[in-house]
Amino acid sequence: MKEIHEQPIQKAVLQAAEAYAKAELGADTSGHDWWHVHRVAAMSERLAREEEADAPLCVLAALLHDVADEKLNESKEAGMLKVSAWLDGQPVSREQRSHVLEIIATMSYNGGSNSPMATLEGKVVQDADRLDAIGAISIARAFVYSGHTGRPMHDPALPPREQMTPDEYRKRGGTAINHFYEKLLKLKDRINTPSAKRIAEQRHAYMEQYLEQFYMEWDGTR
Repeated sequence: MKEIHEQPIQKAVLQAAEAYAKAELGADTSGHDWWHVHRVAAMSERLAREEEADAPLCVLAALLHDVADEKLNESKEAGMLKVSAWLDGQPVSREQRSHVLEIIATMSYNGGSNSPMATLEGKVVQDADRLDAIGAISIARAFVYSGHTGRPMHDPALPPREQMTPDEYRKRGGTAINHFYEKLLKLKDRINTPSAKRIAEQRHAYMEQYLEQFYMEWDGTR
């Protein structure tokens, strides 16, 4: 947690983190690219101000969160070590560094198995990341990721998985449409803050409307 007399994270650190994230994720084609990070950082700042959290710390964690993502590294540990080493070279306090790393290490959906976030800043950044997986951009990202990993768009003979271990969530197959039921439509009820819940409601309704249209077009009834 932020100490009472602790200096806020400097703007130069956020600029350096932005450049670092761009360099690491600029060529990503899985939907976890720089522009995803940019949106999550912007939403983190918005939510932090509405919820009276530490906005610079939230933005820093948001900028770094997918640099450490285990989907984009050899392992979760390797990703965390990379971010930890980068933070060692920045003028942030030990408490700020620890807080950022704790947020990044625990904010992932991970098949719905992770424990609740421990701090308000963690809740804010997790909400911002989850909001990017609810709504119109979420629909686009679902199909981008499925194409990236070789998953089909839809297979009526393949039902959504009801329960998954973290390993199954990461590694087993599926379809783009099933991903809505396995994760995306569950996120609205896993949002932490009042500010994010208001946004999630509208975005969730948009995804439901999209799926109704999808099935009608699939069946040739519209």
